Amino acid sequence: MRRMRQRRAGLAVNDSAPRLTRLGIDVFFGDARFTGARDVAVGSRMLRFTRAAIATGSRAAVPPIDGLSEAPYLTNETVFDLTERPDRLLVIGGGAIGCELSQAFARLGAQVTVLDQAGRVLANDDPDASALVQRALTRDGVQLELGVAITGVSHSDGATIVQFRRSPDGPQERLTGDRVLVAAGRAPNIDGLDVARAGIQAGSHGIVVDDRLRTSNRRVYAAGDVCSRFQFTHVADAMARIVVQNALFFGRRKAGALTIPWCTFTDPEVAHVGLPAEDAERRRPHVQTISVPLSDVDRAVLDDETEGFVKVHHERGRLLGCTIVAAHAGEMIGQATAALVRGATLNDFSSAIYVYPTQGEALKKAGDAYRRTRLTAGMRRWLERYFRLTRW
Repeated sequence: MRRMRQRRAGLAVNDSAPRLTRLGIDVFFGDARFTGARDVAVGSRMLRFTRAAIATGSRAAVPPIDGLSEAPYLTNETVFDLTERPDRLLVIGGGAIGCELSQAFARLGAQVTVLDQAGRVLANDDPDASALVQRALTRDGVQLELGVAITGVSHSDGATIVQFRRSPDGPQERLTGDRVLVAAGRAPNIDGLDVARAGIQAGSHGIVVDDRLRTSNRRVYAAGDVCSRFQFTHVADAMARIVVQNALFFGRRKAGALTIPWCTFTDPEVAHVGLPAEDAERRRPHVQTISVPLSDVDRAVLDDETEGFVKVHHERGRLLGCTIVAAHAGEMIGQATAALVRGATLNDFSSAIYVYPTQGEALKKAGDAYRRTRLTAGMRRWLERYFRLTRW
């Protein structure tokens, strides 16, 4: 944890006030709130704007569980301030953050239990990817209590107790831990902004924006977690670029045109871009799926990292989506993302030259697999006749 904080401090300079000031930006510290359609107050300081952007991000959502708000719970932010490892860690939530942190603490030697009302971890991801991560967590010693309803949380004598039921009429069970980590989603940071005074619509999901990221106040835009269902740093960066172009240079870029990849940093990693698995299944037979297990990829065999796959969804060879489960899936998904942006096909993967041996070669194998599907019975008979006629 000390090493992590040192590295984080080294990166913090990129977002520091001195750096922004050197770039010619005026920085004001304090609680900001709108006081009108063109005015913001920061403490006692009044600022008038021509254009404004709301980029206040999000925080860990606290589910309405009896007693949880009174318990000394951790979040994805405060967990990194720990100076001692909890022997027993209870994690509420089996999504990306819950899986990443539960595996990390289990590998550091903590006894970790994950509780979630869903029947599997990473419930919004590809079921095959979810199953692989679930096996990896179990192998690392994480206890999974899935499909349960948490009924209460209490704190006594330095320990946290989580009560739950496996079914509505089932007996109430309990788990005891030294600390509890809440990883049950995100909530937008809009409290105290007084957005209504600026004529800005907002709801439980954050600031309401159009496809050009403009709010109901034509002078005010928003970017990042505060207005997006894609709550990732790289998405916030992409949206911020759209805001700069549209707000300052009369651009007409649309957030809906973005091709957004994401990655869960467990081991193995799970990365995805484009059409989700459930949509591909619903659109069959027009959408086809090709899956290449990493056990067919030489580099993965050499690295002893064969537990994973590359799965592509396509329509007549046109790439629609990709899911990768691999040790470095986050690095590999960039190739599929670039291909989607450029409208590439699986033939393009097949015809490209990949460095050997690399795990990225799995994408080429997916392209080769598609080409083999084009070898129909009629084409095979034609080739047989052709080679008989051209044999010397």
